[in-house]
Amino acid sequence: MRGATHAKWAVCAVTVALAATACGGGSSGGDGSGIVRSSWGDPQNPIEPANTNEVQGGKVLDMLFRGLKKYDPKSGEAKDVIAEKIETSDQQNFTVKLKDGWTFSNGEKITAKSFVDAWNYGAHVDNKQNNSPFFSNIEGYDAVHPESGNATAKTMSGLVVKDDKTFTVKLKEKFSTWPETLGYQAFSPLPEAFFKDHDAWLKKPVGNGPYTVDSYTKGSAMKLRAWDGYKGEDKAKNAGVDLQVYTDNNTAYTDLMAGNLDLVDDVPAKQLKNVKSDLGDRYINQPALIIQTVVFPMYDQAWGKPGMEKVRKGLSMAINRDQITKQIFQETRTPASDWTSPALHDKGGYKEGLCGDACKYDPEQAKKLIEEGGGLPGGKVTLTSNVDTGSHREWMDAVCNSINNALGKGAVCTVNPVGTFADFKNQMSNFKMTGPFRSGWQADYPLIQNFIQPLFTTGGSSNYGKFDNKQFDQLVAEANKAPDEAEAVKKFQEAEKILAEQMPSIPLWYQNGSAGYSDQVSDVQLNQFSVPVYDQIKVN
Repeated sequence: MRGATHAKWAVCAVTVALAATACGGGSSGGDGSGIVRSSWGDPQNPIEPANTNEVQGGKVLDMLFRGLKKYDPKSGEAKDVIAEKIETSDQQNFTVKLKDGWTFSNGEKITAKSFVDAWNYGAHVDNKQNNSPFFSNIEGYDAVHPESGNATAKTMSGLVVKDDKTFTVKLKEKFSTWPETLGYQAFSPLPEAFFKDHDAWLKKPVGNGPYTVDSYTKGSAMKLRAWDGYKGEDKAKNAGVDLQVYTDNNTAYTDLMAGNLDLVDDVPAKQLKNVKSDLGDRYINQPALIIQTVVFPMYDQAWGKPGMEKVRKGLSMAINRDQITKQIFQETRTPASDWTSPALHDKGGYKEGLCGDACKYDPEQAKKLIEEGGGLPGGKVTLTSNVDTGSHREWMDAVCNSINNALGKGAVCTVNPVGTFADFKNQMSNFKMTGPFRSGWQADYPLIQNFIQPLFTTGGSSNYGKFDNKQFDQLVAEANKAPDEAEAVKKFQEAEKILAEQMPSIPLWYQNGSAGYSDQVSDVQLNQFSVPVYDQIKVN
């Protein structure tokens, strides 16, 4: 990505994000001893599998952990890693058998208990883990994570350790594609050290992946180093990765061009016009399992009361997606017509047009619907987003301009910028929003279920708008019980039609994976989730 010129700049650029590193890329030439220097953003919370459900923390988990399965970087297929096999005769009761020889980086053996203890911890209400809903289909979840009151059990009855290499899982209901979800990092195993001294583990996480944590300074950088004892086939082809924190990806891009950085995995919108000439074949632009939306706080009476679905649809129809994706994003985004991603393909659940007319630009109909719905609350709308990554300020301004032009009532739409992603995510997580807000979704696994259930079912792990619809929940439940993926997809698509009717969020555009790298590294690729495959990068 970024840079057609192969001559390194003679002088390092000054960066305002952090102290500049030395000119040049890592060390060494392709023998695995070089360090990859990559841009990054501080995660919302300390790194731990069941509590990390955002992109920046997920990048680290992908380097520190390996679970039962892992998604192939190119095909997206869920392939066995620690799982020897996962068997079922009824799509509800599963037997998991583990491979021999796997350990954590501190030397502890990985056993069935490593998984069962980790999943029970992630599910328990007292541990307040963001990803706890991912365990909600396991029998006994309600006892450890009741909707109200205290837990009545310490562990889920559906998880049973049979021996060191075997455990069984009983789900509440049939879920034919459940094994395909197990590449998500929430299902990672944990060492005993995690439970013996949790605070110490959080300061320096211990996993079983190709890297270990060397150091982490919040607001500055995390340094990861290749682990020689790693068991997997995807051993690191470099000596480590330094993730450098930036609060402005334009600064990261400048550092890349100056030779102070090897990889930027989010090309800023301002650079898209010149990135091909800057980087030539070192610029990557490919479809990814990502969608950008604007979510309404359905828990706020002003936006969630009956009849407001017309206002929400009207705002969607006031957004000129075609113009924004072409002018700002140089067609690295595609106007959305549903709530999933074309990277799923037809078989995986993507179906163009499920949003219907509500996702088509129509100023006249937009004004009509908003008036019929009672008008904008207080006569205005404010869009909220973090502005430290993703060029969000640029597109939010463009969305507001589109809405203002379509409605013809002056500046009724304004932008509320939040300085950091962590602050923004905390506002979302604590349901503090009083107006529509940005919600980018990067899939956890390549199934339509992951675009639908976590974001829109009642109590879903990422249902930050608190959308609540019994018919929708029932369709999702039926989809999960379907005997095969094809039947499940049909049910999920029926559920999407309810989203089109109620418009709890506005689909904006599907996002490509976009990255650029220096001439000091090679073999750079993005997986289907747009995350760099760090372990395969070589330092030249």
